[in-house]
Amino acid sequence: MQTVIIIVHLIIVLSLVGVVLLQRSEGGIGMGTGGGGGGGMGGFMTGRGQANVLTRATAVLAALFFATSLFLAVLAGYDTAPRSVFDGMGPSAPTGQPGEAPSDSGPGVLEQLQQLQGEQPGSPQVPQSR
Repeated sequence: MQTVIIIVHLIIVLSLVGVVLLQRSEGGIGMGTGGGGGGGMGGFMTGRGQANVLTRATAVLAALFFATSLFLAVLAGYDTAPRSVFDGMGPSAPTGQPGEAPSDSGPGVLEQLQQLQGEQPGSPQVPQSR
C-alpha cells in the first residue's frame, strides 16, 4: 500500500514540476530585452486561456501533493509505538556501581599489572628506601 502511494506521489511531483516549468514567466530581472522583464511573446504558451488551465492544474497538483504527503506521514507513524530507550537493553547489561567491573569478568587491568609485577592485589604499596 505504501509503495503504491509513493509511486503516485512521485508521479504527482514530476507532473507538478512539468506544469510549473511550462508556465510563462511574468517578468523578473534579466528576462527579455532591456533587462526590465516582460518575456517575449513567441513562447509555447501565450494564450490567456492556456495560462488559466496551467494555473488550475498547478493548484490541483499541489493539493494532491500535500494530500499524499500527509497520507504518507500518517502511514509512516501508524505502526510505530512509543518505545523506551531501556527496551533495547538486554539482560546482560552490567548492574553495579559506576566504575565497578562486572562480577562475571576476569581481573581488571590494575590487577593484571600488579600480578605481572609480583604484587598481591589489594596490598598496600610500601615505597622502597635506598
